[in-house]
Amino acid sequence: MSDASKPAAARVPLRTSNAPIELLLRDFRPEATVRLVEHHPQAFPLPAFDAHNHLGRWHTDGWAVADVPAFVSMLDSVNVRGVVNLDGGWGDELEANLDRYDRAHPGRFASFARLDWTDTGSTGWGGRFAASFADSARRGASGLKLWKDIGLGTRDEQGEPLFLDDRRLSPLWQAVAASGVPVLVHVADPVAFFRPLDASNERYEELSHHPDWHFHGPQFPSFERLIGSLENAVADNPGVAFIGAHVGCYAEDLGWVDRMLSSYPNFHIDISARIAELGRQPRAARRLLLKHPTRVLMGTDIFPAQASDYRRYLRFLATDDECFPYSDDNPPGTGRWSISALDLPDEVLKLVTAENAVRLIPAFSAGVLP
Repeated sequence: MSDASKPAAARVPLRTSNAPIELLLRDFRPEATVRLVEHHPQAFPLPAFDAHNHLGRWHTDGWAVADVPAFVSMLDSVNVRGVVNLDGGWGDELEANLDRYDRAHPGRFASFARLDWTDTGSTGWGGRFAASFADSARRGASGLKLWKDIGLGTRDEQGEPLFLDDRRLSPLWQAVAASGVPVLVHVADPVAFFRPLDASNERYEELSHHPDWHFHGPQFPSFERLIGSLENAVADNPGVAFIGAHVGCYAEDLGWVDRMLSSYPNFHIDISARIAELGRQPRAARRLLLKHPTRVLMGTDIFPAQASDYRRYLRFLATDDECFPYSDDNPPGTGRWSISALDLPDEVLKLVTAENAVRLIPAFSAGVLP
């Protein structure tokens, strides 16, 4: 007997009510039903290095890592040999970071200096920045960190926006080149942060929680101007080893990143805070790393990092897992999607997690690899 011929009382309705199901997006917590083989590696196969992290007092009220020996023990548990600390600052603050990390635990930490970008109110700031960094290098800084305030906020003595490709920075680039240490540059945030905050913006949920991360409007330079300033600086200073933070600050366009790596031998990238982007384009990301294995560094930008964070990065780089979360947060901060891993060959994994950092960052070069 077909359903149509059954008595009305015998038919089972598909829904018991015609009322629509209403659910606020902030309450939506979907659970994937796909069942896949999973791998959960516990430690890096050889001593690894986190080339992008924050251990100082730059982004926090106190030290980002309260108990340094406990942090080192955690690193040992996952076979992370060294961590870059991008919060060195300058002068006394640099000394405090060097004492707390680099000098107390030789070979385990590499503190990068910063510059006082409020010192652009009078002419000659390019020379003063060069002198400041030269002093930091003499004290033991392992590199220089440049942040997105250059371009997004810093003004020169005329009140005009200051960009990374300003010719008045030439003395600084000369000082960095002479020091032999790299400069790690974060020049722009994700592309969506520079787009209108409307229904088409894929980072709407994230930006609604962090409105100060939104840089759309005539008061801000465009993403294209900022990323162009990075390329100009890299092209004009071949003697400086640049590390473009967050996949060169343009993880949404791996074709652009590939062109930069192909065009400029002094350009490198880290993957910090971008496995969410790379993991939703895993085949393109894998092709990029296989093409440029000596130019990519692992970094996390998670502070304070936990063992689970490093294990997730290892899972992303080393396994062939699919459809897994890139964050412990629910919903995840970047966007409501899962990622797939890159399944890198052992020789590429070794370069990305270890050898590239050892080659570029002198503090890590003292006999740490077999």
